[in-house]
Amino acid sequence: MSQIPAKKVLPPHTRYDSDFADEKLIRAMLAAPKADNGLVHDIIAKTKENREALEPAEAAALLSVDDPELLEEMFAAAAAVKKAVYDNRVVTFAPLYCSNYCVNNCVYCGFRSGNGQSVRRALTQDEVRRETEVLCGQIGHKRLVSVYGEHPDYGADYIAQTMSTIYSVKVPVRSGIGQIRRVNVNAAPMTVDELKTVKAAGIGTFQVFQETYDRDLYARLHPGGTPKSDFRWRLYALHRAFEAGIDDVAIGALFGLGDWKFEVLGLLLHARDLEKTFGVGPHTVSFPRLENACGSALKNKHQVSDADFKKLVAVLRLCIPYAGMIVTARETPEVIRSVIAMCTQRDASTRIGIGAYSDRYTEQESERQQFLLGDTRPLDAVIAELAEMGHITSFCTSGYRCGRTGDHIMKMLKSGHEGRFCKLNAVLTFREWLNDFASDSTKAAGEKLIARELAEIRAALGTAYTPEIFNQLLQYQERINKGERDLCF
Repeated sequence: MSQIPAKKVLPPHTRYDSDFADEKLIRAMLAAPKADNGLVHDIIAKTKENREALEPAEAAALLSVDDPELLEEMFAAAAAVKKAVYDNRVVTFAPLYCSNYCVNNCVYCGFRSGNGQSVRRALTQDEVRRETEVLCGQIGHKRLVSVYGEHPDYGADYIAQTMSTIYSVKVPVRSGIGQIRRVNVNAAPMTVDELKTVKAAGIGTFQVFQETYDRDLYARLHPGGTPKSDFRWRLYALHRAFEAGIDDVAIGALFGLGDWKFEVLGLLLHARDLEKTFGVGPHTVSFPRLENACGSALKNKHQVSDADFKKLVAVLRLCIPYAGMIVTARETPEVIRSVIAMCTQRDASTRIGIGAYSDRYTEQESERQQFLLGDTRPLDAVIAELAEMGHITSFCTSGYRCGRTGDHIMKMLKSGHEGRFCKLNAVLTFREWLNDFASDSTKAAGEKLIARELAEIRAALGTAYTPEIFNQLLQYQERINKGERDLCF
């Protein structure tokens, strides 16, 4: 294997010479007196009406709330904002771990280079193909996030190759063809040229999570002499993605490493700086909680309770109302149910071992995984539960192929117009999945939900939709029932 690469040099842009995540500002806001209820009511009303990112001081005011009734008001407002921007859809996806070779030594991670218990592996292109065949041909996923450790042998070229392989897979299914239509990437920070390589391969959203915005804590958790030890190189990873022409990016923090309220404000400042610099905020925000990992050298002293987790999701939804919010299978089904009305995406049928989908192992194997999961239920069961809760599962990827990305989609999300497209395309892609993959019981629940969605669309004729659009929707649905696929608005 190759040696650790030399430290990369930051591009000579003056705006990268200082950190947008001002720690003194964050700590001062968190130390401020608790906001009075009247101010909190006004902040909630503002974000519900305008759907604009909140000011950091306003976010800090929401974080200070501990009154049970006011918390319930926040939860209800967060769900209402999500509904206004994204309607009642929940996008599902699966992670595909392609390589766990890593030159970093993050003390909390099962993939860290110093973990002798970890079984190292990188998928060949044939293995990537087999994994994808299971994901799109047996489970029914249309969207993946491919995940990579940081290692010079598995950098931009390997990432681009795996993406091309994933996109090439087409599998006959019950009534149509199963295939992955969007590949997002979770990988290490890259140079602009490297990012152009993965853009050319058809990247969807590029995810880089800062882990923590606390510089001192970051230094303790990411030992020196490794690429990840460079705080600012990681902090500006997504700025470089925009320079490379990637206009859909995703931010996140690993909650449980430090003060969770600090990380919420760090995420908000990150979102605001991206929007200030490029006119586009993050497409999604993730908030994974620290979980046990094989060989981890970290004791979890900052565990985030379920109650605080629900609160942080609500605050992030209200602070960054236009962004998608991702809750992952790290969480238990109970926790996911408690926050799903505020979220837009979740994974299902998740396996995070290298080669775990095609190997068909049934128990979680800690030495093959980055961490342990809380929800390992199959996609069919998750979709049935979502349907019973009134959420339609969307497999739509049409917006990205129709140019609704970057600043274009941000404007549509803030205005509420994107939600209208989302509702129509959710119905069509949900119909595809029901026809191709659903069990009898899940299909029955899904049919009831589609009937309700069609009734809502019909009721909105003359306001949100035209009769022509509704008739086209019905025609598309019939064509899907006859075997056509990938029809969209």
